[in-house]
Amino acid sequence: MTLYDDAVLVLKGTEGQDGLRQAYLDHLEAHPDGLWKACTAGHVTASALVIDPERGRVLLTLHRKLRMWLQMGGHCEPGDATLEAAALREATEESGVTGLTLLPGGPVRLDRHPIPPPCHWHFDVQYAVVARPDSVHAISDESLDLRWFPYAEVPQVADDSVVRLLEATRARL
Repeated sequence: MTLYDDAVLVLKGTEGQDGLRQAYLDHLEAHPDGLWKACTAGHVTASALVIDPERGRVLLTLHRKLRMWLQMGGHCEPGDATLEAAALREATEESGVTGLTLLPGGPVRLDRHPIPPPCHWHFDVQYAVVARPDSVHAISDESLDLRWFPYAEVPQVADDSVVRLLEATRARL
C-alpha cells in the first residue's frame, strides 16, 4: 500500500467533518501528487498535538516562519508509510521527545488552512500523541521555542485550530 492509498483510506474512515473530508478526497482525486509539497494547488500535511494527560498540558512549538504557537507537524516525506507515521515522525523531530505514542482511533481532526504562495492550501490531518510526564523536549531548527502549556492557557496563546484540536483530543482521552 502506498502513502496515497493510506491517505484515502484514512480519510474515508474519518468520522465527522464530512464536507471537509470530502474536500480532502476531491483534492487527492484531482491531484495525484496532492500529498507532496511540490503540489502548488495544496497538499496534505500531518500533524500531532503532543499531550501529557497526567499533568493536563500540551507541548506547543513557536513556529519559526509563522511565529505562532502550533502543534508539531509538517509535510509528508517519501519514507512515510502512513499518515500516522508522518505525524509521529514530525512530532518526534520537532519536539525532540522520544517514546511518543499515538492516541488510538486515527486522526482527531481535519483542518484546511490557506498558506502563502507558491502553494495555496494545507490539508492537515491532525493526530494526537501522548508523552510521558518525564519527557524531555529539545528545540528543533523549525522552532523558535517549545513550551508546555496547561490546557486552560492554550486559548490565550494559540489560534482556534489548536484550541479545537485540544478539545477534540481531550474528548477522546
